[in-house]
Amino acid sequence: MSAKVVVITGASSGIGAALARVLAGTSHALVLAARRADALEAVAAECRTLGSPAVTVVACDVRDRAQVDALAEAAIAAHGGFDAWVNNAGRGITRDVVDLTEDDLDEMWAVNVKSAVFGMQAAVRHFIPRGAGHVLNVSSVLGRIPLAHFRSAYSASKAALNSLTANLRMEMQARHPGVLVSLVMPGVVLTDFAKNVVGTPRPPMRPNPALGGTVTQPQTAEEAAAAIAQVIATPVLEAYTNPASAAQALEYARDLAGFEARLVGAIQG
Repeated sequence: MSAKVVVITGASSGIGAALARVLAGTSHALVLAARRADALEAVAAECRTLGSPAVTVVACDVRDRAQVDALAEAAIAAHGGFDAWVNNAGRGITRDVVDLTEDDLDEMWAVNVKSAVFGMQAAVRHFIPRGAGHVLNVSSVLGRIPLAHFRSAYSASKAALNSLTANLRMEMQARHPGVLVSLVMPGVVLTDFAKNVVGTPRPPMRPNPALGGTVTQPQTAEEAAAAIAQVIATPVLEAYTNPASAAQALEYARDLAGFEARLVGAIQG
């Protein structure tokens, strides 16, 4: 993989931090963004040790457009530009649809959709004059398959992100074909994501014989990050970080009623 300058949001922990470490090991320069500056500095120190030639840390609340724009400016000031921008920041929820509040909806939209739109816009403003660049949006398999009813508005926000990504990709292909746009969809990943949700934390879904192949085996953050790094190295339109998720999506499309019936049975059981 040729060395690039890569901006990663949500880089202080989980998949974002793991991706930073993977890319550092292949000599990429990094711009790491999240709200927790101290946690970012710890990740940055690891990345320098692993071989990244330059790591810039930017404390940033991606829900704020001005701060996202400032993140892009900081990347340009520190590195002369950037080659890839990974919208990875996100937050989950544990709430059934009937219990969702307006605040719940606003939080899911702000963190999982608006922040990514701000990032996409900041990135393509830099990429279009250069005639090249790569936007990667980290969504979720839940944006395509309703595996977890209790993730409700999170799943909906990721479905919105999937659609926005496809629309941006077509816009760039039509007008600025050197600007690439990819969607990456992790499944269940063993991070602190489930602990930091809006609402009550609960463990992620695990494979269950009663569900057949409906729920795939969890991945580690490092496994998910390696799949994202592969998309940076060899761009594709869409990728599931867990190879089994592609078959899962086809299963859902072919037999929606049966697929959902298995999930309903798990809820009732």
